[in-house]
Amino acid sequence: MEAAGPVTRTAARRRDRRLRASATLEEQRERRPGRRRPRRRWAGGRAGESAAPSSRGSRIEEDQEAVFREVVSFTPDPLPDRYYDKDTTKPISFYLSSLEELLAWTPDVEEGFNVALGPPECRQPPLSSGRPRTLICHDMMGGYLDDKFIQGSAAQTPYSFYHWQYIDIFVYFSHHTVTIPPVSWTNAAHRHGVCMLGTFITEWKKGEQLCEAFLAGDARSHQAVADQLVLMAQFFRFDGWLINIENSLSLAAVGNLPHFLRYLTARLHQQVPRGLVLWYDSVVSSGQLRWQDELNQQNRVFFDSCDGFFTNYNWREEHLERMLGQAGERLADVYVGVDVFARGSVVGGRFDTDKSLELIRKHGFSAALFAPGWVYECLEKADFFQNQDKFWSLLERYLPTHSICSLPFVTSFCLGMGTRRVCYGQEEAVGPWYHPNAQEIQPLFGEHRLEGDGRGWVKTHCCLADAWNGGSSLLIRGVIPPKVGNVAVRLFSLQVPVPPKIFLSLVYKLEGPSAVGVALELTTGDAGSCHVGGIMMLNETSSRHSPRPLRVPPTKLARWVGRCGQQLSGGWVQRCYEVSLRGCLLQDLFVSFSRPPGSQEEENFTCRLGEIQVVDANSLLAPLPQVQAVTISHVRWQAAASEGEGRPAGLRLSCTLHWSYLLPHVRCFRVHCCRGTGGGSPGRGLSEPEKPTFLGLAFINRYRIVDLAVAPAGPGRDGRVEFLVEPVPKEGFLVPRAEWGRAAMLYSMPRT
Repeated sequence: MEAAGPVTRTAARRRDRRLRASATLEEQRERRPGRRRPRRRWAGGRAGESAAPSSRGSRIEEDQEAVFREVVSFTPDPLPDRYYDKDTTKPISFYLSSLEELLAWTPDVEEGFNVALGPPECRQPPLSSGRPRTLICHDMMGGYLDDKFIQGSAAQTPYSFYHWQYIDIFVYFSHHTVTIPPVSWTNAAHRHGVCMLGTFITEWKKGEQLCEAFLAGDARSHQAVADQLVLMAQFFRFDGWLINIENSLSLAAVGNLPHFLRYLTARLHQQVPRGLVLWYDSVVSSGQLRWQDELNQQNRVFFDSCDGFFTNYNWREEHLERMLGQAGERLADVYVGVDVFARGSVVGGRFDTDKSLELIRKHGFSAALFAPGWVYECLEKADFFQNQDKFWSLLERYLPTHSICSLPFVTSFCLGMGTRRVCYGQEEAVGPWYHPNAQEIQPLFGEHRLEGDGRGWVKTHCCLADAWNGGSSLLIRGVIPPKVGNVAVRLFSLQVPVPPKIFLSLVYKLEGPSAVGVALELTTGDAGSCHVGGIMMLNETSSRHSPRPLRVPPTKLARWVGRCGQQLSGGWVQRCYEVSLRGCLLQDLFVSFSRPPGSQEEENFTCRLGEIQVVDANSLLAPLPQVQAVTISHVRWQAAASEGEGRPAGLRLSCTLHWSYLLPHVRCFRVHCCRGTGGGSPGRGLSEPEKPTFLGLAFINRYRIVDLAVAPAGPGRDGRVEFLVEPVPKEGFLVPRAEWGRAAMLYSMPRT
């Protein structure tokens, strides 16, 4: 980006509003569906890059670092309330409350914080397989709670969902007309291969008027609404819509409703890979609002016009039996609704939800669990994790899992929350934090008992008490009974065609005096053609293998294997493995616990897992791209209270960083700053290197810094603050500071 010359605040504000696009947004604009509304102009760059709105103040280059010069001004320069919290300017997720807002919406560069990283990760089986699915409809206290803060918050007891391997579709529900899923939920779902839907809802008298406005007229009216819904899903990168019309319709409106659903579904399929449109059981073909609790002739026309049907909740088994004939070959497209709150005359609900699932699966239908956050809303917050695990463990036998099918596979088991923040064993912040974007791939949870011996067991659950990277780890407790050599627990189901050579890594630590052995194990498929070399077989007939530790790593892999085999800070240990394979399919990852040599007694153990990695060896040889073109925009200054008598009042700085980087290569970005004292010479930085202060995590090429305390600039001198953007590769190794992106701001007080 070219340097911006000196400008006034008014001119800067106009410039900031001019849209100079990221390539991601430009690329999406070019793929919009047919009818186009007038748009504000975009200017594109290369794919995967992100360009900022024009920077305020002036920009110079200093030692290959962009330096932006600012004159401190306390004149208000508000950001759009829809995209930023009006009190703090933190970026937020948003919804639309009316048809007028929906039709007037156009993609805006300010919405870049709300764009998800990409489509769902590859998974097996795909949703199109016809296997009965599991849908969650997340309805919690009106929605947009702590999860609306895109860069996280300091919530102390937030809701967290982590049983992703059991579900296929996640619907974010609220009673706003257009519910756009918060990007943090979309990213977490997609990371686990789960489809994310928003909600389009109309209700009450206002809903009747809204539906009359877009459904009762000619085709152009409902097509305009459908086009906007498709464009939103495409732009924000979620996967479709739940359509919920909970008000009566005129004959004209209900007559056009199937046309609207067919058009919306067809357009979504064209623009959004694997997109879905689901219909909720509410209005019938006469236009009356009459919940049927089943698919029947009165609502069949809506089922035939979209991808699936979500029934109301007051059904009995006879409803399911009748639906067998109605659904035909589309049994999996009927999502039988289960109200976990157990309101009304329902089967199951609460901790009896398994009774509902038993009947639904008996007849081959998909299940739609409404508001499983009941365990958080209605039970003790202090027991949330225990209650959440209990709820899902009761359903486990009715919930087929799906498998991850791409590499690299890396997880630190972080829930996206914690009571402190840890980076590779080093504590860097203390205090509660909640950042769902930071949730990493979660394992299969539950208790596993040895067949034929009730005394041997292994149980897994998440734990905030300690972490290797992030805010939590996976706690595994178990018992190895006498005469049994080892016990193992399956953590992940995979379906990955394996490259010729892979590297595996396990970070763990044992609690207490236990001396049990800890090892990674894997299973492979295609046993007839699968050749395994460079590892030790457990036995001659099994396709489960225990890899040998990697002892002398190749030089080019030094960053990745730098900690292998070492005792790390906090008592953690990292073990690395090399596996050579040919024609194999990686299927499962286990962790095995073996009794110490010479032991014959029952062995109890408690182990914490901090990280697991499965990496294609070739990916570690490719050069890592660098963060480039870091820019600063949307600057806001506020005066801070003086720290003492005779001391000058401090300053608080808010601004937005943008940079260019190919997102497919990165796990996240860590944003840091180095703050000067305000007394340095003009145009120069600190005389001594300063340890960077960690500010937060970014999952796209931008980050909003809010109320950063900086020293006031002295008379005739510049203050200085430097921002650093550290990429965290998907393979999880540390990038040297010299390769981080950098930008500095020089600021001075206005002349009086």
